[in-house]
Amino acid sequence: MLVALTDPIDTTGEAILRRAGHEVALPGEGGLDALLARAEAVVVRRKLPDDLSARAPRLLAAVRQGVGVDMIPVEDCTANGVLVANVPGANADSVAEFAIAQMLAIARRAETMHAELIATEWNTARARSAQAFELRGRVLGIIGMGAIGTRLAEIARDGFRMHVLAHRRGDASMPEGVERAEPDRLFAESDFVVLACPLTAETRGLASAARIGRMKGTAWLLNLARGPVVEGAALLEALRAGRIGGAALDVHDEQPLAPDHPLRALPNVILTPHVAGLSTEAVERMSTGAAEEVVRILAGGRPRSFINPVAWEASRRRRAVLGYPVEEVAA
Repeated sequence: MLVALTDPIDTTGEAILRRAGHEVALPGEGGLDALLARAEAVVVRRKLPDDLSARAPRLLAAVRQGVGVDMIPVEDCTANGVLVANVPGANADSVAEFAIAQMLAIARRAETMHAELIATEWNTARARSAQAFELRGRVLGIIGMGAIGTRLAEIARDGFRMHVLAHRRGDASMPEGVERAEPDRLFAESDFVVLACPLTAETRGLASAARIGRMKGTAWLLNLARGPVVEGAALLEALRAGRIGGAALDVHDEQPLAPDHPLRALPNVILTPHVAGLSTEAVERMSTGAAEEVVRILAGGRPRSFINPVAWEASRRRRAVLGYPVEEVAA
């Protein structure tokens, strides 16, 4: 069977797919559409078209190399018997460590001092230390307590002795040493607000103008989730007016970030190109996990991280129509 890759994956993942007897291909001259038209599975690292099933009539599986499935038209897949899976937790360490790195850079003014030492002279750069502070005792607020939020809380609590507030959906208990807080309180009391939640109807605009308005004048907002979780216009206004300390943004409403985007001109912003989860180790884990899920689905099994289990019966019918065995294979 043909496995389409929207973008390159780690060689460990490719090897798993090829050992299982599958052909692996990246978009060629005809682009992604031409490849999807022939593919039985797709490993996803970029946004797929909303009418995916119509463009990919042989597709059995859409597997996200990562966590967020907003890149996959899950509703369309479910209606047409295409199984959707992801690889939760594979990049949790990478994203959590990235958040800590951003907080340390903010607290100790490391990037600013480096730039000024290169551009000016020793004492000018050294004077920046007057605004430096320690993370110990600061309040970290985390929106989203999945694998990433849980790991971040652990590092902040045990490594830096920060006080951790967190918000999560449902009634699941918080890790030891983490205090549950509703978003309004979390935004108001935190020195750092970290967004680590999926993009859903409930989280879209969660960092609203009202909540940004509650933040301390020295607080920083770190978005490691998705751009639309934040009301972009409200954040831009708060940053321009200096009503909050700043923002470290790894994700944006539209990616790549436009060359003339106003965020690029602000001194209280740290911008990165959606790389929080892209360490060498995380990429290997995500590639391996995604490839294993593809192999499992194409062999007739249920994915371990099953995003749309209601599509199972429809997927059996789709396999039968395409001439593939429908007997369920144990994971």
